[in-house]
Amino acid sequence: MKALVSIITPLYNSESFITETISSILNQTYKNWELILVDDCSIDKTVELIQELVLKHKNIKLLKNKSNSGAAVSRNNGINIAKGDFIAFLDADDLWKPQKLEKQIQFMHEENCNVCFCSYEQIDESSKPLNILVKALPILSYKKLLKTNYLGNLTGIYNAKTLGKITTPNLRKRQDWLLWLAAIKKSGKPARSIQESLAYYRVRKGSISSNKISLLKYNYLVYKKGLGFSTLKSCYRMLVFLYEHFFVKSKRIISIDEK
Repeated sequence: MKALVSIITPLYNSESFITETISSILNQTYKNWELILVDDCSIDKTVELIQELVLKHKNIKLLKNKSNSGAAVSRNNGINIAKGDFIAFLDADDLWKPQKLEKQIQFMHEENCNVCFCSYEQIDESSKPLNILVKALPILSYKKLLKTNYLGNLTGIYNAKTLGKITTPNLRKRQDWLLWLAAIKKSGKPARSIQESLAYYRVRKGSISSNKISLLKYNYLVYKKGLGFSTLKSCYRMLVFLYEHFFVKSKRIISIDEK
């Protein structure tokens, strides 16, 4: 039997996108998966939409946080009950291409890698292509990932059978970066990628990725609070981050017309 993949999806007021997101999972060519949806006290129709799908599909589960706690707590709650040999993540507004799981799981078996990711494309709030490709690095070491987040959370999968369950510190933002740092560190070898684009990241107005001031604030907290670095070391890492993010990583973001 094929390995079970647990997919963790945090939810908060996600009624506009969640049906399309779940459809992209239901359309996967790899069928042995469980989807764990964790609602963080949504006040819209998110839960109502999900409950219909839970009744219809036995491999879709819904958890509800007792209080609004943030994405880190939601992800950890999902990870804690996951039964999969592999754990993957898909936020409530992003999408997967149909062969995403199949290609990555096959690659992880063939290449004996514990952490796998891939390239992805950007779409807008109406699911229209922005014609932007974020190209994955072929090999991603802990040292390289420490400079800036090169691993798109919607593309990442880790081998829970080999590494155990890896959760994340309770930061309101950028906690996914810390999770992948922990996974690569525990693995003892770099993450490997599939260069093909297998997912769609939705660019939304007001998101942290579009707010440069928030980006700097939460990246500093990754070093200071998440990794426990001193203030001086955290400031130094921020200088490295700024250079890597804006002058090195930006070269991996290309127009699809140029590829």
